[in-house]
Amino acid sequence: MSEMKLNTIKPGEGSKKTRLRVGRGASAGQGKTCGRGVKGQRARKGGYHKVGFEGGQMPLQRRLPKVGFRSKLKASRSEITLTTLSQIAAKNGGIVDLAMLISASQVPAATEKVKVILSGKLDGPVTVRGLTLTAGARAALDAVGGKVE
Repeated sequence: MSEMKLNTIKPGEGSKKTRLRVGRGASAGQGKTCGRGVKGQRARKGGYHKVGFEGGQMPLQRRLPKVGFRSKLKASRSEITLTTLSQIAAKNGGIVDLAMLISASQVPAATEKVKVILSGKLDGPVTVRGLTLTAGARAALDAVGGKVE
């Protein structure tokens, strides 16, 4: 194996293609119109058109129907399960509120409203402050002797 020197380094075989030189006659393959077709905005030098512009035809992104919706309220709303509720209550003396849920990283910090949903089980009575409950979650809370404030 020969020693490598800076003056002998070359790019790999076939990795560099020579630039196509347009407008150098018919025998060169790209003579006359240079691959731009005939006339029109795109044939001219500096022929400008916006992305998605279709020459005045209604563009595809405007022909297709609008789809979907993203609620701005979504970032400030969260849900927790009964299981999570009982775990937080066990650590905080049976009382749960929004600040406790945020400090325990159970809901995002930007959360303004939390709803308790019927999923899982409650271990004992829990006092809930400032949270909303689904009908099923409220029934489960009442069944174990919990309170909503």
